[in-house]
Amino acid sequence: MTKPPRLNYPDEQQLIAALIAGNDSAFCEIINRFQHTMLTIARAICGDAFADDVVQDAWVSIHNNISRFEQRSSLKTWVIRIVSNEAKARLKRESRKLSLEELDGETPGSYLDSANFKPGGQRLSSPPLWHTESPEQLLEEKQLQRCINKTLSILPPTQKAAFLLRDIEQQSFAEIGEVLQVSINNVRVLVHRARLTLMQVIDRFQETGTC
Repeated sequence: MTKPPRLNYPDEQQLIAALIAGNDSAFCEIINRFQHTMLTIARAICGDAFADDVVQDAWVSIHNNISRFEQRSSLKTWVIRIVSNEAKARLKRESRKLSLEELDGETPGSYLDSANFKPGGQRLSSPPLWHTESPEQLLEEKQLQRCINKTLSILPPTQKAAFLLRDIEQQSFAEIGEVLQVSINNVRVLVHRARLTLMQVIDRFQETGTC
C-alpha cells in the first residue's frame, strides 16, 4: 500500500509563508498535494488532450500569484479555482460553441429514462438487484467501468467537474461552488444529475449487459 507523502508543512499558514518566500520545498509539497486533483478537474472541464497543458499553465499562475493570495479560502480551494479558470479558458480557445452555462442544463438524454424517474429526479421504482455479490465487485467489471467512463466523458463539463469534486475529491458543496462560480444549490443540482445519469447506466448494464 502506498504511503501518503510526508508533510514538511502540516500547518497551512507556515506552508503559505514558505511559498511566498519562494521556498522550493514548499512548492514541491503543494505539487504533491494537489497535482492529482488538478488533473482531475482539468480533464473534467476541457478533456484529456489538454489537461496536462492546463495544469502546467495553472502551476505557473500559482507560482506567479502566490504572494497575492488573500487567504479568503483554503489554499486547496484557491489552487483548484486557478486550474478551473485555466481549463475554462482553454475550452474557449478550442472554439467550443456552447458556453459552460448553456451546458449546465443539459443531461445526456439516452441515459435518463423518464419512465423510471419523477421530474424532480426521484425514482418511481426500486433499482434492479445486483447480480454480483457486492457493488464493489460490480464496479470492478471492466465492461461496466468502460460504460461509466464513457458516460463521464459526455457529461456537460461543469456537471462532470461538480461530480468529480464531490464524489471523488470529497470537496464540500461550498468549495465546489467557489471553484465553479455557481451557487451551492446549483452545485447540488449538478451533482444530483450526474449521479442519476450514472445510476441509470449501472441499471441498464445490470438489465442488458450493455451501456
